Amino acid sequence: MHEELRREIGGVALRLCREVGYEGVGTVEFLLEPDGSYFFMEMNTRIQVEHPVTEVVTGIDMIKEQIRIAAGEPTTVPKKELRLRGHAIECRINAEDPETFLPSPGSITAFHLPMGPGVRVDTAAHTDCRVHPWYDSLIVKLIAHGRDRREAVSRMARCLEMTVIEGIRTTVPLHKRIVADPAFRRGETHTHFLERLLHPEPPGGQAG
Repeated sequence: MHEELRREIGGVALRLCREVGYEGVGTVEFLLEPDGSYFFMEMNTRIQVEHPVTEVVTGIDMIKEQIRIAAGEPTTVPKKELRLRGHAIECRINAEDPETFLPSPGSITAFHLPMGPGVRVDTAAHTDCRVHPWYDSLIVKLIAHGRDRREAVSRMARCLEMTVIEGIRTTVPLHKRIVADPAFRRGETHTHFLERLLHPEPPGGQAG
């Protein structure tokens, strides 16, 4: 994703919102091909779970802006083009088995999360907190920010090593595998990335 393509896709997203008369905060999603072509996928007319990534690279409080717009007040987002600051990555830590993705409800017996420069943690969980099976399994959003992608990924890897959540199974081990994967670190991600990570082909490319 280079800057020219980012501006082009952003312009398409804005044009779509204007055409339908959309008012509020929303997210327009596209699929990008290796040759630079892109295709509209969907629009979420709400704040995305990943909104902290946008917040840390733009410095804009999207929740505050959403409330202002809903209250009929003008947005404080600058009219001029936004300048992105560095790179950010978010890991959504769920109360799930990291291999089967089955829910893992129960009581959290130990809970320690990383802190420090370039680290943001969004959570309501804590030691002795009970994770119920009737709600979304998301318990922590861990966000790492760096000067570039390499620094953000390295910072996230350290954050995951410092994360301790006991009493239930979580997707922390899966995130560790992802950020350590050479293809991921090279930016070679695609719609089949996770499938290939979890179920790699045997030598020779044929199942035994």
